[in-house]
Amino acid sequence: MKTRNILLTSALAGVALGFVQKAQPTLKDTFKKDFYVGAALNYRQTNGQDAKATALIKQQFNTISPENLLKWGPVHPQPTTYNFKPADEYVAFGQQNKMFIIGHTLMWHQQTPKWVFEDEAGKPVSREVLLKRLEEHINTVVGRYKGKIGGWDVLNEAIDDQQGDLRKTKWLEILGEDFAAQAFEYAHKADPKAELYYNDYSLYRPEKREGVIKLVKGIQAKGIKVTAIGMQGHYGLRRPSIEQIEASIVAFSKLGVHVNFTELDIDVLPNPSRRQGADISENYAAATQYNPYQAGLPDSVQLQLSKRYADLFALFHKHRDVIDRITLWGVTDADSWLNDWPIRGRTSYPLLFDRNYASKPAFRTVVQVAQKNKWLRLK
Repeated sequence: MKTRNILLTSALAGVALGFVQKAQPTLKDTFKKDFYVGAALNYRQTNGQDAKATALIKQQFNTISPENLLKWGPVHPQPTTYNFKPADEYVAFGQQNKMFIIGHTLMWHQQTPKWVFEDEAGKPVSREVLLKRLEEHINTVVGRYKGKIGGWDVLNEAIDDQQGDLRKTKWLEILGEDFAAQAFEYAHKADPKAELYYNDYSLYRPEKREGVIKLVKGIQAKGIKVTAIGMQGHYGLRRPSIEQIEASIVAFSKLGVHVNFTELDIDVLPNPSRRQGADISENYAAATQYNPYQAGLPDSVQLQLSKRYADLFALFHKHRDVIDRITLWGVTDADSWLNDWPIRGRTSYPLLFDRNYASKPAFRTVVQVAQKNKWLRLK
């Protein structure tokens, strides 16, 4: 009997290996009973200029996010000017491929034109004027894609990195502490059926986690629904720990909201900053020691990256009852913002597909996590 079990185990392993090599499993099919898996797209991918990436997106993902084209600056650069062509193509791409489409982002302290906060003389506008501009923007943008975009990052990165207080921004300065509730209320009115999210980075940190909990509770206290909290997932090979990430998943779920991992990538390069996050205001001068893998990622680091992704997806699968979506921030390593942050021109390797559009060892470990869990459920 023991010999038979060994042979059976070997045969199953062979089948599984053959499946990985020949059938080319997809992320969307692997996790279809658990959560959506997607990627953030750039303009060249949605309009077909990057045909190889477009094919990969169709093959692997069932949800998409726009990297930049629906942020205020690109879509609404002037008071009476909207640039909807890129966003229209993005939404059409998602619809054609039956994907769950995300809108990103309606309110942010970055990539918002100065005119939004100023009058013709360059002085700060009143609360009333800014509220009117915010409502008009949300009505126009969300209203245009009502019934097409399934979920919106209503508010992005409103909590301070260090103490967990509200970030000092023009939104807070002019509108006061109810600016978040106002944005969620306007978005809900513009499309009552859309899911509405709060999105931020470094939410594994206790101070920032508590700040988000306070913010969301304040919105909920006004009778306004928050569907989910987006944990951006800009992580390193070792930090934060799985336990730190899990603590926030559990804490947020106790608010009665779900959790999304919205901007997942793993930075394998040395970080000149002592902080782990996504503050785009941090930039550093180029230095060779911070760009060590220009000729390719060493096998030893590739193994670390694979284990990190496997551990994260095992955690996501464990909490699949409250996790709706995992979105990688980019399609291939070539697309990643980490090639230019916090130092421009680096060669980064943070995603599951390489610069040749091929799956990396980390992709295979992610698939194996799901396969392992399926076998355990069948036992």
